[in-house]
Amino acid sequence: MLLLSCAIAGAQTSMGPPQSPPPQGSIPTLGNQRSEASDPEAEQELEKGTALTRTGQFTEAIPHLVAAEGRVANEYARSMNLAICYIATEQPNRAIPLLDRLRASAHDNADVNNLLAQAYIGDGQNQKGFEALERAASVTPTNEKLYVFVSDACMAKQAYALGIEVAELGLKNLPQSARLHFERAMFLSLVDRFDDARADFALARKLSPDSDIAYVAGAEEAMLDGNVPEAIRITRQGIQRGDQGFLLLTLLGEALLRSGAAPGQPAFEEARAALEKSVTERGNYPSSQLALGKLYLMDNRPTEAIIHLEIARQLNPGNPAVYSNLAAGYRKQGDLPKAQEALRTLEKLNSAQAEKIRTAPGETKASYAADGVSDRHP
Repeated sequence: MLLLSCAIAGAQTSMGPPQSPPPQGSIPTLGNQRSEASDPEAEQELEKGTALTRTGQFTEAIPHLVAAEGRVANEYARSMNLAICYIATEQPNRAIPLLDRLRASAHDNADVNNLLAQAYIGDGQNQKGFEALERAASVTPTNEKLYVFVSDACMAKQAYALGIEVAELGLKNLPQSARLHFERAMFLSLVDRFDDARADFALARKLSPDSDIAYVAGAEEAMLDGNVPEAIRITRQGIQRGDQGFLLLTLLGEALLRSGAAPGQPAFEEARAALEKSVTERGNYPSSQLALGKLYLMDNRPTEAIIHLEIARQLNPGNPAVYSNLAAGYRKQGDLPKAQEALRTLEKLNSAQAEKIRTAPGETKASYAADGVSDRHP
């Protein structure tokens, strides 16, 4: 779930995932790095690149922004836009030098360090990413979006332990932030700290009882407790109140399937509609891809199921639930070699998990998945 805090032509904008246009945010004053040389053609390239970046067309924006290098009045905005595009298109190694140059040229500000934190985490340089976040937080400690954007970068890279640190840094400055308690709860549940996660989910609901976060947190808490009917009730209520976000839609679909919904039943069609809408809204969320793949398997549509299960494998290759379902899908297609390959991978993952549990100190709790393996867990 990659979110970017960015400067577009001198304006800070919160951005959604690469496949969706960014909603507009606040517009603070940012410093400009003026270039001595500026020509109309380059300014037009910058304008085109900026417009494409603003609408989430990051790949298309890159050549225009590259063409404008060194020939526009606002080199700062050009560099920031280009860094945003590189991060959004999973090229963080190209964004890092751009942002480092901005830091070295009197732009060691919160916006640059925010993007730099996301780029470093995207590049697997977690310590540097956290240091960049700390620099940004020292300038704008109460900017909630700063911590949310960086924690989303952690989620995208499955850096769950780091995500907890990011949320906790934010909570030091914003202890009453429902969103940050929710973010920490999500990471805690992914590292099997379920009791701690429940406490944060409950606090998120208490702090913001009528928000979208409250519905997602309530549904997640119900799923952790194995209370599937309550999860269905909460997700339906949230959706009826207007929350059509991918998280709540995915939770509804998962809960309906776990309740025993079968092809031909209204609940099954409700689950299908929710999961298809979730995938359309956020294609890089592995849980919705996996759940939709499972639903298509139940509906005897193995070809479509495999498409979504393979996406889920690409997004979260360490999740055993992906491979058990892939094996079933390939068997239905009659592709036994691929089914056996999936089962071999599943066996390796299960053996590694068993060893982890054997050597772990203290009590190890089971996840909330009905089959003993959480669909969300890596």
